[in-house]
Amino acid sequence: MNKLSKTQQIEQRILQVIKEKKPENVKELLTFLQGELQISENELLKVIMKLQNDGKITFQKQLSTPQNFLAYLKTEKTYWYWLTITIAIITAAIVFTIPEDFHPWVYVRNVLGAIFVLWLPGYTFIKALFPAEVPIKTSKESLDTIERIALSLGMSLALVPIVGLLLNYTPWGIRLIPIVLSLFAVVIIFSTAALAREYQLAKQKLKPQQEP
Repeated sequence: MNKLSKTQQIEQRILQVIKEKKPENVKELLTFLQGELQISENELLKVIMKLQNDGKITFQKQLSTPQNFLAYLKTEKTYWYWLTITIAIITAAIVFTIPEDFHPWVYVRNVLGAIFVLWLPGYTFIKALFPAEVPIKTSKESLDTIERIALSLGMSLALVPIVGLLLNYTPWGIRLIPIVLSLFAVVIIFSTAALAREYQLAKQKLKPQQEP
């Protein structure tokens, strides 16, 4: 009877925390509860899953996150990844095929080249480090976007010279083809790492909600 009473108390406390603090995900709910309940994380998860099975709470977005990585690649959440890869491929192809004096296509070459050098390396690097949000706390989502843009530009200006410096000590040297291929590899590696981290976070972001 004591064990049953304790479980019921934990269930009531979980429902109370969900109602009052409205945690964004299960991880945040566990953080709220572990500070006051002297039970392990696994035991808490068992009680939370029991509440779900009993129909007392639901998880928002539970069905929107695929259970495997390949299925996740087909969701709308990965549009940024495919757009980034597409821009990188098109830019590399145009740089290698369009001469510098071929007007007016040279303007397309220059615009895509600027995006490829000044934006994509830093954007994918920041995305890999902070797939959910940048470490600077803001009260508005638009400010988070502005900060991500600023950090991406700044990081690109830092990464591109480093790539050039490393190429200087290789047999290929600082030439057009090695630079483009190196930056292309950087973009692919960082964007894929960012996608993998984003998928892991998406699996955790099941927002608990008390049933009415």
